[in-house]
Amino acid sequence: MTSILTYTFKNLPNTSKWALRFSVRPLSCSSQLRAAPAAQTKSKKTLAKPNIRNIVVVDGVRIPFLQSGTSYKDLMPHDLARAALSGLLHRTNVPKDVVDYIIFGTVIQEVKTSNVAREAALGAGFSDRTPAHTVTMACISANQAMTTGIGLIASGQCDVVVAGGVELMSDVPIRHSRKMRKMMLELNKAKTLGQRLSLISKFRLNFLSPELPAVAEFSTSETMGHSADRLAAAFAVSRLDQDEYALRSHSLAKKAQDEGLLSDVVPFKVPGKDTVTKDNGIRPSSLEQMAKLRPAFIKPYGTVTAANSSFLTDGASAMLIMAEEKALAMGYKPKAYLRDFVYVSQDPKDQLLLGPTYATPKVLEKAGLTMSDIDAFEFHEAFSGQILANFKAMDSDWFAQNYMGRKTKVGSPPLEKFNNWGGSLSLGHPFGATGCRLVMAAANRLRKEGGQYGLVAACAAGGQGHAMIVEAYPK
Repeated sequence: MTSILTYTFKNLPNTSKWALRFSVRPLSCSSQLRAAPAAQTKSKKTLAKPNIRNIVVVDGVRIPFLQSGTSYKDLMPHDLARAALSGLLHRTNVPKDVVDYIIFGTVIQEVKTSNVAREAALGAGFSDRTPAHTVTMACISANQAMTTGIGLIASGQCDVVVAGGVELMSDVPIRHSRKMRKMMLELNKAKTLGQRLSLISKFRLNFLSPELPAVAEFSTSETMGHSADRLAAAFAVSRLDQDEYALRSHSLAKKAQDEGLLSDVVPFKVPGKDTVTKDNGIRPSSLEQMAKLRPAFIKPYGTVTAANSSFLTDGASAMLIMAEEKALAMGYKPKAYLRDFVYVSQDPKDQLLLGPTYATPKVLEKAGLTMSDIDAFEFHEAFSGQILANFKAMDSDWFAQNYMGRKTKVGSPPLEKFNNWGGSLSLGHPFGATGCRLVMAAANRLRKEGGQYGLVAACAAGGQGHAMIVEAYPK
Protein backbone atom coordinates (compact mmCIF):
# COMPACT_ATOMS: atom_id res chain seq x y z
CA MET A 1 0.00 0.00 0.00
CA THR A 2 2.80 2.39 0.89
CA SER A 3 4.54 1.84 -2.43
CA ILE A 4 1.30 2.40 -4.35
CA LEU A 5 0.66 5.68 -2.53
CA THR A 6 4.23 6.78 -3.14
CA TYR A 7 3.95 5.98 -6.85
CA THR A 8 0.62 7.78 -7.10
CA PHE A 9 1.96 10.89 -5.36
CA LYS A 10 5.07 11.04 -7.52
CA ASN A 11 3.01 10.84 -10.70
CA LEU A 12 0.40 13.39 -9.78
CA PRO A 13 0.40 16.70 -11.65
CA ASN A 14 2.30 19.44 -9.84
CA THR A 15 -0.84 21.21 -8.68
CA SER A 16 -2.29 18.01 -7.25
CA LYS A 17 0.87 17.42 -5.25
CA TRP A 18 0.60 20.92 -3.85
CA ALA A 19 -3.02 20.31 -2.91
CA LEU A 20 -2.10 17.20 -0.94
CA ARG A 21 0.69 19.05 0.81
CA PHE A 22 -1.08 22.30 1.60
CA SER A 23 -4.62 21.10 2.28
CA VAL A 24 -3.67 20.34 5.87
CA ARG A 25 -2.35 23.86 6.37
CA PRO A 26 -5.33 26.20 5.91
CA LEU A 27 -4.77 29.92 6.16
CA SER A 28 -6.39 31.50 9.17
CA CYS A 29 -7.96 34.56 7.62
CA SER A 30 -10.13 36.43 10.02
CA SER A 31 -7.43 36.99 12.61
CA GLN A 32 -4.64 37.82 10.16
CA LEU A 33 -6.16 40.00 7.48
CA ARG A 34 -6.58 43.08 9.63
CA ALA A 35 -3.95 45.76 9.11
CA ALA A 36 -2.06 47.18 12.04
CA PRO A 37 0.12 50.27 12.09
CA ALA A 38 3.70 49.42 11.27
CA ALA A 39 6.06 49.82 14.17
CA GLN A 40 8.77 52.45 14.05
CA THR A 41 12.05 50.81 13.14
CA LYS A 42 15.51 51.80 14.18
CA SER A 43 18.04 52.69 11.51
CA LYS A 44 19.86 49.76 9.93
CA LYS A 45 22.89 49.59 7.66
CA THR A 46 22.67 51.31 4.30
CA LEU A 47 22.86 49.22 1.13
CA ALA A 48 25.25 51.58 -0.64
CA LYS A 49 28.01 49.72 -2.48
CA PRO A 50 31.55 50.97 -3.08
CA ASN A 51 32.32 52.29 -6.56
CA ILE A 52 28.68 52.00 -7.65
CA ARG A 53 26.50 55.07 -8.17
CA ASN A 54 23.64 55.57 -5.76
CA ILE A 55 20.42 55.81 -7.73
CA VAL A 56 17.41 57.59 -6.25
CA VAL A 57 13.79 58.20 -7.03
CA VAL A 58 13.10 61.91 -6.59
CA ASP A 59 9.34 61.49 -6.84
CA GLY A 60 6.67 59.64 -8.76
CA VAL A 61 3.08 60.26 -9.75
CA ARG A 62 0.17 58.55 -11.39
CA ILE A 63 -3.08 59.76 -12.79
CA PRO A 64 -6.09 58.19 -11.05
CA PHE A 65 -6.52 54.52 -11.94
CA LEU A 66 -10.03 54.06 -13.34
CA GLN A 67 -12.13 51.06 -14.23
CA SER A 68 -12.07 50.53 -17.97
CA GLY A 69 -15.03 51.94 -19.83
CA THR A 70 -15.32 55.02 -17.62
CA SER A 71 -13.86 58.53 -17.92
CA TYR A 72 -10.82 57.59 -20.01
CA LYS A 73 -12.70 55.49 -22.57
CA ASP A 74 -12.51 58.03 -25.41
CA LEU A 75 -8.77 58.70 -25.04
CA MET A 76 -5.67 56.99 -26.42
CA PRO A 77 -2.83 55.47 -24.38
CA HIS A 78 -0.43 58.30 -25.14
CA ASP A 79 -3.00 60.75 -23.71
CA LEU A 80 -2.80 59.00 -20.34
CA ALA A 81 0.99 58.70 -20.49
CA ARG A 82 1.28 62.37 -21.41
CA ALA A 83 -0.89 63.31 -18.43
CA ALA A 84 1.37 61.30 -16.11
CA LEU A 85 4.48 62.99 -17.55
CA SER A 86 2.88 66.42 -17.21
CA GLY A 87 1.94 65.62 -13.62
CA LEU A 88 5.53 64.58 -12.89
CA LEU A 89 6.88 67.79 -14.40
CA HIS A 90 4.46 69.83 -12.31
CA ARG A 91 5.26 67.88 -9.12
CA THR A 92 9.06 68.03 -9.45
CA ASN A 93 9.63 71.16 -11.55
CA VAL A 94 12.43 69.31 -13.29
CA PRO A 95 13.63 71.18 -16.40
CA LYS A 96 12.67 69.15 -19.46
CA ASP A 97 16.08 69.55 -21.05
CA VAL A 98 17.75 67.90 -18.05
CA VAL A 99 16.04 64.56 -18.72
CA ASP A 100 18.42 62.30 -20.64
CA TYR A 101 16.04 59.45 -21.47
CA ILE A 102 12.39 58.39 -21.15
CA ILE A 103 11.20 54.78 -20.88
CA PHE A 104 7.62 53.55 -20.60
CA GLY A 105 6.12 50.12 -20.20
CA THR A 106 2.92 48.93 -21.83
CA VAL A 107 1.32 45.59 -22.61
CA ILE A 108 -1.50 45.88 -25.15
CA GLN A 109 -0.04 48.32 -27.64
CA GLU A 110 -2.05 50.79 -29.68
CA VAL A 111 -0.80 50.19 -33.22
CA LYS A 112 -0.82 53.91 -34.08
CA THR A 113 1.54 54.71 -31.20
CA SER A 114 3.61 51.56 -30.80
CA ASN A 115 6.41 53.58 -29.17
CA VAL A 116 4.03 55.24 -26.73
CA ALA A 117 6.91 56.65 -24.67
CA ARG A 118 8.05 58.80 -27.57
CA GLU A 119 4.57 60.06 -28.46
CA ALA A 120 3.75 60.87 -24.83
CA ALA A 121 7.08 62.67 -24.34
CA LEU A 122 6.53 64.86 -27.38
CA GLY A 123 2.98 65.56 -26.28
CA ALA A 124 4.16 66.56 -22.80
CA GLY A 125 6.59 69.08 -24.28
CA PHE A 126 9.90 67.24 -23.94
CA SER A 127 12.56 68.06 -26.48
CA ASP A 128 12.51 66.07 -29.69
CA ARG A 129 16.17 65.40 -28.91
CA THR A 130 15.30 63.40 -25.78
CA PRO A 131 15.32 59.69 -26.71
CA ALA A 132 12.41 57.53 -25.57
CA HIS A 133 11.54 53.90 -25.97
CA THR A 134 8.83 51.49 -24.86
CA VAL A 135 9.25 48.10 -23.19
CA THR A 136 6.83 45.27 -22.59
CA MET A 137 7.03 42.49 -20.00
CA ALA A 138 3.39 41.86 -19.12
CA CYS A 139 2.44 43.06 -15.63
CA ILE A 140 6.04 44.00 -14.79
CA SER A 141 6.51 46.29 -17.81
CA ALA A 142 6.89 49.42 -15.65
CA ASN A 143 9.33 47.49 -13.46
CA GLN A 144 11.37 46.79 -16.58
CA ALA A 145 11.19 50.47 -17.53
CA MET A 146 12.53 51.44 -14.09
CA THR A 147 15.34 48.92 -14.04
CA THR A 148 16.35 49.80 -17.58
CA GLY A 149 16.65 53.38 -16.37
CA ILE A 150 18.67 52.23 -13.38
CA GLY A 151 21.04 50.43 -15.75
CA LEU A 152 21.49 53.55 -17.89
CA ILE A 153 22.37 55.63 -14.82
CA ALA A 154 24.56 52.98 -13.18
CA SER A 155 26.59 52.61 -16.38
CA GLY A 156 27.13 56.35 -16.61
CA GLN A 157 25.16 56.71 -19.85
CA CYS A 158 22.58 58.97 -18.21
CA ASP A 159 22.12 61.03 -15.06
CA VAL A 160 18.37 61.63 -15.25
CA VAL A 161 15.76 59.17 -16.50
CA VAL A 162 11.97 59.26 -16.46
CA ALA A 163 10.40 55.80 -16.23
CA GLY A 164 6.73 54.97 -16.29
CA GLY A 165 3.97 52.88 -17.75
CA VAL A 166 0.53 53.10 -19.28
CA GLU A 167 -2.44 50.90 -20.15
CA LEU A 168 -5.81 51.69 -21.70
CA MET A 169 -8.10 48.68 -21.46
CA SER A 170 -11.11 50.71 -22.62
CA ASP A 171 -9.96 50.51 -26.24
CA VAL A 172 -7.90 47.43 -26.99
CA PRO A 173 -7.10 46.47 -30.59
CA ILE A 174 -9.65 44.04 -32.06
CA ARG A 175 -8.38 42.51 -35.27
CA HIS A 176 -10.10 41.17 -38.36
CA SER A 177 -9.71 37.42 -38.83
CA ARG A 178 -6.54 36.30 -40.55
CA LYS A 179 -8.44 35.37 -43.70
CA MET A 180 -9.98 38.84 -43.84
CA ARG A 181 -6.63 40.53 -43.24
CA LYS A 182 -5.04 38.47 -45.97
CA MET A 183 -7.78 39.37 -48.44
CA MET A 184 -7.59 43.09 -47.62
CA LEU A 185 -3.82 43.11 -48.12
CA GLU A 186 -4.11 41.26 -51.41
CA LEU A 187 -6.86 43.62 -52.55
CA ASN A 188 -4.55 46.52 -51.84
CA LYS A 189 -1.98 44.99 -54.19
CA ALA A 190 -4.44 44.07 -56.95
CA LYS A 191 -3.85 46.16 -60.07
CA THR A 192 -6.85 45.36 -62.25
CA LEU A 193 -10.60 45.14 -61.79
CA GLY A 194 -10.45 41.47 -62.70
CA GLN A 195 -7.95 40.73 -59.97
CA ARG A 196 -10.09 42.55 -57.43
CA LEU A 197 -13.28 40.73 -58.46
CA SER A 198 -11.46 37.39 -58.32
CA LEU A 199 -10.35 38.09 -54.76
CA ILE A 200 -13.78 39.32 -53.67
CA SER A 201 -15.38 36.15 -55.03
CA LYS A 202 -13.45 34.20 -52.38
CA PHE A 203 -15.01 36.18 -49.53
CA ARG A 204 -17.05 34.22 -46.97
CA LEU A 205 -19.15 35.53 -44.11
CA ASN A 206 -16.97 33.82 -41.50
CA PHE A 207 -14.13 36.10 -42.61
CA LEU A 208 -15.92 38.82 -40.59
CA SER A 209 -15.47 37.02 -37.27
CA PRO A 210 -13.12 39.27 -35.24
CA GLU A 211 -10.15 38.16 -33.16
CA LEU A 212 -10.88 39.33 -29.64
CA PRO A 213 -7.99 39.87 -27.22
CA ALA A 214 -7.83 37.74 -24.10
CA VAL A 215 -5.69 37.77 -20.96
CA ALA A 216 -4.40 34.30 -21.79
CA GLU A 217 -1.06 32.57 -22.09
CA PHE A 218 0.04 32.01 -25.67
CA SER A 219 2.06 28.92 -24.69
CA THR A 220 -0.77 27.24 -22.76
CA SER A 221 -3.93 28.98 -24.06
CA GLU A 222 -5.08 29.25 -20.44
CA THR A 223 -6.52 32.50 -19.11
CA MET A 224 -4.79 33.99 -16.10
CA GLY A 225 -8.00 33.76 -14.06
CA HIS A 226 -8.26 30.04 -14.77
CA SER A 227 -4.64 29.62 -13.69
CA ALA A 228 -5.33 31.60 -10.51
CA ASP A 229 -8.26 29.32 -9.72
CA ARG A 230 -6.11 26.22 -10.13
CA LEU A 231 -3.35 27.76 -8.03
CA ALA A 232 -5.78 28.59 -5.22
CA ALA A 233 -7.07 25.01 -5.27
CA ALA A 234 -3.55 23.58 -5.29
CA PHE A 235 -2.61 25.55 -2.18
CA ALA A 236 -5.95 24.94 -0.43
CA VAL A 237 -6.92 28.60 -0.42
CA SER A 238 -10.66 28.76 0.21
CA ARG A 239 -13.23 31.10 -1.30
CA LEU A 240 -13.65 32.70 2.13
CA ASP A 241 -9.91 33.26 2.42
CA GLN A 242 -9.90 35.03 -0.91
CA ASP A 243 -12.96 37.16 -0.20
CA GLU A 244 -11.57 38.23 3.18
CA TYR A 245 -8.28 39.24 1.62
CA ALA A 246 -10.04 41.22 -1.11
CA LEU A 247 -12.18 42.98 1.50
CA ARG A 248 -8.98 43.85 3.39
CA SER A 249 -7.45 45.37 0.24
CA HIS A 250 -10.50 47.52 -0.49
CA SER A 251 -10.91 48.59 3.15
CA LEU A 252 -7.27 49.64 3.48
CA ALA A 253 -7.35 51.46 0.15
CA LYS A 254 -10.47 53.37 1.19
CA LYS A 255 -8.86 54.32 4.49
CA ALA A 256 -5.66 55.47 2.73
CA GLN A 257 -7.66 57.45 0.19
CA ASP A 258 -9.76 59.15 2.87
CA GLU A 259 -6.66 60.03 4.92
CA GLY A 260 -4.84 61.52 1.93
CA LEU A 261 -2.08 58.91 1.96
CA LEU A 262 -2.24 58.21 -1.78
CA SER A 263 -0.12 61.27 -2.47
CA ASP A 264 1.21 59.91 -5.76
CA VAL A 265 -2.16 60.53 -7.43
CA VAL A 266 -2.32 63.72 -9.52
CA PRO A 267 -5.54 65.17 -10.97
CA PHE A 268 -6.22 64.78 -14.66
CA LYS A 269 -8.53 67.08 -16.62
CA VAL A 270 -10.09 64.75 -19.17
CA PRO A 271 -10.75 66.65 -22.40
CA GLY A 272 -14.44 67.44 -22.66
CA LYS A 273 -15.12 66.00 -19.22
CA ASP A 274 -14.59 66.79 -15.56
CA THR A 275 -11.27 66.60 -13.74
CA VAL A 276 -10.59 63.14 -12.31
CA THR A 277 -9.02 63.29 -8.86
CA LYS A 278 -9.15 59.79 -7.39
CA ASP A 279 -9.23 56.09 -8.17
CA ASN A 280 -12.75 54.81 -8.82
CA GLY A 281 -12.35 51.10 -8.22
CA ILE A 282 -12.12 51.24 -4.42
CA ARG A 283 -15.39 49.74 -3.25
CA PRO A 284 -15.44 48.03 0.15
CA SER A 285 -18.32 45.59 0.26
CA SER A 286 -19.26 42.87 2.72
CA LEU A 287 -18.44 39.20 2.85
CA GLU A 288 -22.13 38.47 2.51
CA GLN A 289 -22.39 40.42 -0.75
CA MET A 290 -19.15 38.97 -2.08
CA ALA A 291 -20.33 35.44 -1.35
CA LYS A 292 -23.27 35.92 -3.74
CA LEU A 293 -21.02 36.24 -6.79
CA ARG A 294 -20.58 33.25 -9.04
CA PRO A 295 -17.17 31.88 -10.07
CA ALA A 296 -15.75 33.83 -12.98
CA PHE A 297 -13.52 31.22 -14.61
CA ILE A 298 -13.97 27.63 -13.43
CA LYS A 299 -17.70 27.00 -13.20
CA PRO A 300 -19.51 26.07 -11.08
CA TYR A 301 -16.95 25.11 -8.43
CA GLY A 302 -14.18 27.68 -8.85
CA THR A 303 -13.32 30.18 -6.13
CA VAL A 304 -12.03 33.14 -8.18
CA THR A 305 -14.73 35.77 -8.69
CA ALA A 306 -14.97 39.36 -9.87
CA ALA A 307 -14.81 40.48 -6.23
CA ASN A 308 -11.48 38.79 -5.44
CA SER A 309 -9.76 39.60 -8.75
CA SER A 310 -8.14 42.79 -9.99
CA PHE A 311 -10.31 44.60 -12.53
CA LEU A 312 -9.52 45.86 -16.02
CA THR A 313 -8.02 49.30 -15.49
CA ASP A 314 -6.98 52.41 -17.39
CA GLY A 315 -4.09 54.45 -15.99
CA ALA A 316 -0.53 55.72 -16.28
CA SER A 317 2.38 56.41 -13.94
CA ALA A 318 5.77 58.13 -14.13
CA MET A 319 8.86 58.44 -11.90
CA LEU A 320 11.87 60.74 -11.89
CA ILE A 321 15.02 58.67 -11.35
CA MET A 322 18.45 60.26 -10.90
CA ALA A 323 21.99 59.63 -9.87
CA GLU A 324 22.15 60.79 -6.26
CA GLU A 325 24.88 63.36 -6.89
CA LYS A 326 22.84 64.87 -9.73
CA ALA A 327 19.70 65.09 -7.60
CA LEU A 328 21.54 66.79 -4.75
CA ALA A 329 23.29 69.18 -7.12
CA MET A 330 19.87 70.23 -8.42
CA GLY A 331 18.58 70.80 -4.88
CA TYR A 332 16.27 67.81 -4.68
CA LYS A 333 15.56 65.76 -1.57
CA PRO A 334 15.02 62.25 -2.93
CA LYS A 335 12.36 59.96 -1.54
CA ALA A 336 14.23 56.68 -1.72
CA TYR A 337 17.19 54.74 -3.06
CA LEU A 338 16.50 52.07 -5.67
CA ARG A 339 18.67 49.16 -4.65
CA ASP A 340 19.03 45.53 -5.68
CA PHE A 341 16.53 43.91 -8.01
CA VAL A 342 16.02 40.53 -9.69
CA TYR A 343 13.92 38.99 -12.43
CA VAL A 344 12.80 35.37 -12.35
CA SER A 345 11.03 32.94 -14.65
CA GLN A 346 9.36 29.62 -14.04
CA ASP A 347 6.83 27.19 -15.51
CA PRO A 348 4.00 29.24 -17.10
CA LYS A 349 1.52 26.39 -16.70
CA ASP A 350 1.54 25.53 -13.01
CA GLN A 351 3.64 28.37 -11.57
CA LEU A 352 2.41 31.29 -13.65
CA LEU A 353 1.64 33.51 -10.66
CA LEU A 354 4.38 32.49 -8.23
CA GLY A 355 6.92 35.14 -9.26
CA PRO A 356 7.07 36.77 -5.79
CA THR A 357 7.85 33.41 -4.17
CA TYR A 358 10.86 32.88 -6.41
CA ALA A 359 12.05 36.50 -6.55
CA THR A 360 11.82 37.44 -2.87
CA PRO A 361 14.55 35.18 -1.44
CA LYS A 362 16.86 36.00 -4.35
CA VAL A 363 16.62 39.76 -3.93
CA LEU A 364 17.01 39.46 -0.14
CA GLU A 365 20.16 37.41 -0.54
CA LYS A 366 21.50 39.83 -3.13
CA ALA A 367 20.98 42.73 -0.72
CA GLY A 368 22.20 40.83 2.34
CA LEU A 369 18.83 41.20 4.10
CA THR A 370 16.25 38.93 5.68
CA MET A 371 12.47 39.15 5.81
CA SER A 372 12.67 40.64 9.28
CA ASP A 373 14.67 43.59 7.91
CA ILE A 374 11.83 44.64 5.61
CA ASP A 375 9.55 47.36 6.97
CA ALA A 376 7.12 47.70 4.06
CA PHE A 377 6.03 45.03 1.60
CA GLU A 378 4.29 46.02 -1.63
CA PHE A 379 3.22 43.05 -3.74
CA HIS A 380 1.10 43.18 -6.87
CA GLU A 381 -2.35 41.72 -6.21
CA ALA A 382 -3.51 40.06 -9.43
CA PHE A 383 -5.93 37.85 -7.50
CA SER A 384 -6.54 37.19 -3.82
CA GLY A 385 -5.84 33.52 -4.45
CA GLN A 386 -2.52 34.39 -6.07
CA ILE A 387 -1.38 36.43 -3.05
CA LEU A 388 -2.45 33.80 -0.52
CA ALA A 389 -0.92 30.96 -2.55
CA ASN A 390 2.37 32.86 -2.64
CA PHE A 391 2.15 33.30 1.13
CA LYS A 392 1.80 29.55 1.58
CA ALA A 393 4.59 28.73 -0.87
CA MET A 394 6.93 31.22 0.80
CA ASP A 395 6.16 29.73 4.20
CA SER A 396 6.81 26.13 3.15
CA ASP A 397 10.12 24.32 3.60
CA TRP A 398 8.70 21.55 1.42
CA PHE A 399 8.02 23.86 -1.49
CA ALA A 400 11.41 25.54 -1.11
CA GLN A 401 13.21 22.20 -1.17
CA ASN A 402 11.18 20.46 -3.89
CA TYR A 403 10.56 23.29 -6.33
CA MET A 404 13.07 26.05 -5.63
CA GLY A 405 16.20 24.07 -4.79
CA ARG A 406 16.51 25.87 -1.47
CA LYS A 407 17.19 24.35 1.95
CA THR A 408 14.67 26.42 3.87
CA LYS A 409 11.67 28.65 3.31
CA VAL A 410 12.01 32.41 3.14
CA GLY A 411 8.85 32.95 5.21
CA SER A 412 5.68 34.84 4.37
CA PRO A 413 5.42 38.62 4.86
CA PRO A 414 3.73 39.72 8.11
CA LEU A 415 0.37 41.21 7.21
CA GLU A 416 0.87 44.22 9.47
CA LYS A 417 3.58 45.32 7.01
CA PHE A 418 1.89 44.16 3.82
CA ASN A 419 0.09 46.39 1.28
CA ASN A 420 -1.15 48.64 4.07
CA TRP A 421 -2.60 51.23 1.67
CA GLY A 422 -4.42 48.75 -0.52
CA GLY A 423 -3.23 47.03 -3.66
CA SER A 424 -4.10 46.15 -7.22
CA LEU A 425 -7.33 44.43 -6.18
CA SER A 426 -8.71 47.75 -4.99
CA LEU A 427 -6.59 50.52 -6.52
CA GLY A 428 -6.63 48.92 -9.95
CA HIS A 429 -4.08 47.34 -12.25
CA PRO A 430 -3.22 49.05 -15.53
CA PHE A 431 -0.90 46.30 -16.73
CA GLY A 432 1.92 48.54 -17.92
CA ALA A 433 1.77 51.05 -15.06
CA THR A 434 1.52 49.07 -11.81
CA GLY A 435 5.27 48.68 -11.19
CA CYS A 436 5.78 52.40 -10.59
CA ARG A 437 2.79 52.50 -8.26
CA LEU A 438 4.30 49.69 -6.19
CA VAL A 439 7.67 51.43 -5.84
CA MET A 440 6.12 54.77 -4.94
CA ALA A 441 3.80 53.13 -2.41
CA ALA A 442 6.82 51.51 -0.76
CA ALA A 443 8.80 54.78 -0.77
CA ASN A 444 5.91 56.83 0.60
CA ARG A 445 5.09 54.25 3.25
CA LEU A 446 8.69 54.16 4.46
CA ARG A 447 8.64 57.94 4.91
CA LYS A 448 5.28 57.88 6.65
CA GLU A 449 5.91 54.85 8.85
CA GLY A 450 9.56 55.49 9.65
CA GLY A 451 10.89 52.30 8.07
CA GLN A 452 14.12 51.85 6.15
CA TYR A 453 13.64 49.00 3.71
CA GLY A 454 10.77 48.17 1.39
CA LEU A 455 10.38 45.10 -0.79
CA VAL A 456 8.40 45.30 -4.02
CA ALA A 457 7.41 42.11 -5.86
CA ALA A 458 5.12 41.14 -8.71
CA CYS A 459 4.16 38.22 -10.89
CA ALA A 460 3.66 38.50 -14.63
CA ALA A 461 2.31 36.56 -17.58
CA GLY A 462 4.72 34.03 -19.00
CA GLY A 463 5.57 32.75 -15.52
CA GLN A 464 7.88 35.68 -14.84
CA GLY A 465 8.40 37.86 -11.81
CA HIS A 466 10.32 40.76 -10.33
CA ALA A 467 11.46 41.98 -6.93
CA MET A 468 13.29 45.11 -5.82
CA ILE A 469 14.61 46.57 -2.59
CA VAL A 470 13.71 50.19 -1.91
CA GLU A 471 15.65 52.03 0.82
CA ALA A 472 14.27 55.16 2.46
CA TYR A 473 16.31 58.29 1.88
CA PRO A 474 17.59 59.77 5.18
CA LYS A 475 15.39 62.59 6.40
